Amino acid sequence: MKKMFIHRSLSLLIPAMFLVQFSGKAQNEGLSLKSKDNLNKIELSLAEGGKLSYTVTHKDKAIILDSPLGLSLENNDFTSGLSVANISPVEEKREKYELKVANNKVADHVFKSKSITFKNKQGALITIDLIAGEEGVAFRYKFTDKDQQKRVVTNEITGFHIEQNAKGWLQPYNKAGDYTPGYEDFYVDVKSGDPISGARNESVGWCMPALFNVNTTKNWVLIAESGADGTFPGCHLQPDSKGGIYSIAFAKKDEKFTLPLPDKEAYPESTFPWTMPWRVIMIGNKAGDILLSTMITDLAPASKIENTSWIVPGKAAWSWWSHPEDFTPEMYNKFTDVSASFGFRYTLFDAGWEKANKEGKIIDYALAKGVQPLVWGYSAEYFDADKRKKRFKELADMGVKGVKIDFWCSDRQEVMGTLQSVFEDAAKQHLLVNLHGTTVPRGWHRTWPNFVTAEAILGTESYFYEPRFPEKAAEQNTVLPFTRNVAGPADYTPFALTFRKYTRLNTATHELAMAMIYTSGVIHFADSEEVFNSLPEALKNLLKEMPATWDKTECIIADPGKSIVLSRKKDNLSYIVGINGTNAALPVSIDLKKYGKGFSKFRIISEGKDPLMEFNVQTYAVTSSWKYNLAPKGGFIIQFIK
Repeated sequence: MKKMFIHRSLSLLIPAMFLVQFSGKAQNEGLSLKSKDNLNKIELSLAEGGKLSYTVTHKDKAIILDSPLGLSLENNDFTSGLSVANISPVEEKREKYELKVANNKVADHVFKSKSITFKNKQGALITIDLIAGEEGVAFRYKFTDKDQQKRVVTNEITGFHIEQNAKGWLQPYNKAGDYTPGYEDFYVDVKSGDPISGARNESVGWCMPALFNVNTTKNWVLIAESGADGTFPGCHLQPDSKGGIYSIAFAKKDEKFTLPLPDKEAYPESTFPWTMPWRVIMIGNKAGDILLSTMITDLAPASKIENTSWIVPGKAAWSWWSHPEDFTPEMYNKFTDVSASFGFRYTLFDAGWEKANKEGKIIDYALAKGVQPLVWGYSAEYFDADKRKKRFKELADMGVKGVKIDFWCSDRQEVMGTLQSVFEDAAKQHLLVNLHGTTVPRGWHRTWPNFVTAEAILGTESYFYEPRFPEKAAEQNTVLPFTRNVAGPADYTPFALTFRKYTRLNTATHELAMAMIYTSGVIHFADSEEVFNSLPEALKNLLKEMPATWDKTECIIADPGKSIVLSRKKDNLSYIVGINGTNAALPVSIDLKKYGKGFSKFRIISEGKDPLMEFNVQTYAVTSSWKYNLAPKGGFIIQFIK
């Protein structure tokens, strides 16, 4: 083999003795990878000029059309002039693990993997890792040399080419401002390549996860990110998607809110070795396949917490939604009493709790009632490492069980790194973490199981702030389970019956069902003590027994923007829950014997005489041909009973 001389300042990945020189047709041989079931395939190719691209197919049908790959670093370019230097053998790996917060408790998937190393004109090397499994494919860039010189990525040209006229559900990525970006916008019904429209705020791109119905509607695709370990900014998609090519965009320099971040370009930067986040392409024959996919957590690092027995999902009462201006000890204690009476594990003390605790010892009151307190905090209090560690210890010593940390409003690399440290430092004090005003999760609840939920969702607080929310909420509620909630647990704060500034149009049953449609490690119930106490006994019992995580979930109906019906099981509890996202009644037909094996009867909770405020509870024998009309913007909950 010809001896190679390589300048040390360049990005070196593989010792020279292992490099292989490819030329001609051989350049594109061995650049593909198939899943074990041979259904999903990702294939790389080098075009004239050494430009790298890829395609993705399912059953040999195009899912992602020819799309660009490559990075530009300061003083080093990997977008053209590339040649193949090395191709690793294909390996098989199995990801089997349990999640504390999940649709299905156990994940168990087999992946094929390989790594391909490319050389640029200067002889510098970059590796692309490929993964293919039954739920989709993924790839990431990697530099494996050891070098303490800081490198900066000025551009990533990675794109996702979606076929023309493919239907999509995309969320605008809001420009930095007061409380943005925070992934709190509507998911917009678009066609591939459409410009941004219908956003709540001025927007500079599209968010991930991004959902598309492709291959002439035969397949669903969710584009997402995983494995973000703090050495890279959170990424979104460029606003210009002409021709259906959605390209990666980095966080912006003005995404600072009140955090002490330097006023400079927010480019990714790191020393070597440097492994970048996975670009994930989930593929399903049905939208329900996307909802149930665990590919984002499959690709995230395994749990870094050895003993997780102290991490227990649960439910919480929460005073802010019904009493946003009342920070008295009496009010906080009233909601602790709600948690105690309904058997909720937690109570959430939101902004203003510190003064109330000094005046009335609300934490001691909760602990005496057998309720574990969760407390609100401001992101700036947790940004500095020393202050954060000190604060976590203080809270743990007080008896606090978890923290809701608010107003991050940034995807910059410094923030992404801080979030990892927040999870780690909180775990050392056995504290749960709930992020608000934040970026979307990226599989972190596998790596740090104490990260139990996050906002990054247009939830029920929007009845205070968004005039379009009442009309659009039902539709959004049938989109978010296939998008945002796939990325990680979502703190939607369900069950908001009291009318706020913008009057709710969803039925009361729809609102109650949301607590069982979304997956969140802590369910923070919105509304007042009076509403909880006025509920029929059957609903009170439902709230008492309702789990905050699931052993098994199946999609019965999965139609984003229109309807969703799920079968949910936990231990010996079994439910079917559904909601209607449209303004028309929807007929539903379900084989209840299939999902309610071992049960002879079922109780159904549906709309009462006043659908906006009342419930109807009936009990029937389990049948194989149950038919029901879902009310406009309505819902239902079936409890199987012995």
